[in-house]
Amino acid sequence: MARENQAYPATQAFLKNRLRHLMTSEEKSLLEEVCAVEESVASGAVVLEAGRVYDKSMILIEGFMLRTLEADGRKHIVGLQVSGDFVDLHSFALKRLDHNIEALGACRIAYAQHADLKKAIEGNAHFARVLWFATLLDAAIHREWILKSKQLRADARAAHFMAETWARLDLVGGAKKDGFNSPLTQSHIAEICGTTPVHLSRCLSSLNAMGLGEFRRGRFYCDNRAGLEAFGKFDPAYLYGDETLGMVDELQPE
Repeated sequence: MARENQAYPATQAFLKNRLRHLMTSEEKSLLEEVCAVEESVASGAVVLEAGRVYDKSMILIEGFMLRTLEADGRKHIVGLQVSGDFVDLHSFALKRLDHNIEALGACRIAYAQHADLKKAIEGNAHFARVLWFATLLDAAIHREWILKSKQLRADARAAHFMAETWARLDLVGGAKKDGFNSPLTQSHIAEICGTTPVHLSRCLSSLNAMGLGEFRRGRFYCDNRAGLEAFGKFDPAYLYGDETLGMVDELQPE
């Protein structure tokens, strides 16, 4: 693991514990070469604006980012990105997105020029499918958010979001055995869960009373992970961990 971190400092978390084990060393090196320009981003910075045309995409080396939409004078959170995510790979195909991307806390990112990405996938169908898979992961997570917003009451939605974030950070080595740290606030979680900050506070108090976790100043602590996941009806299959993908022989590089 330390060798991976040294060899691919900007991209070592990309699809970690998902499809990464099926990437060749040449593909990992190619991705690292393409993501050559690094930058630090201040908390709250809008890194990508809806409607603007972009000629590069960014991978999140370290930190958290939000996808947001503005409507009726309000900002709505429609996605959360964590370390290792190729945040706006969608813009490689779409060029302009329908939403903003902003830093949640201080972040480190690396840029890949679209011209370099195009050159990288020419004649390399497997590498192109790896990048495609990364964008489909975002879609799978988004669908789960929609489902849970319709299926669960607010306290269970909060439990599901905590369980999901914990699992996503686990995959890239950013979680703890008893929870995770983040720049998230109760207001962020309320927006994500489709409720008010006041009601979200009650929901978090309820989870704490049930022994399903405590959230305070960005730190989520839980010593009953199984109970949290059961209450939030969290099934990690849509996150596509490597146990599932390891059975898909056709994805093996030629």
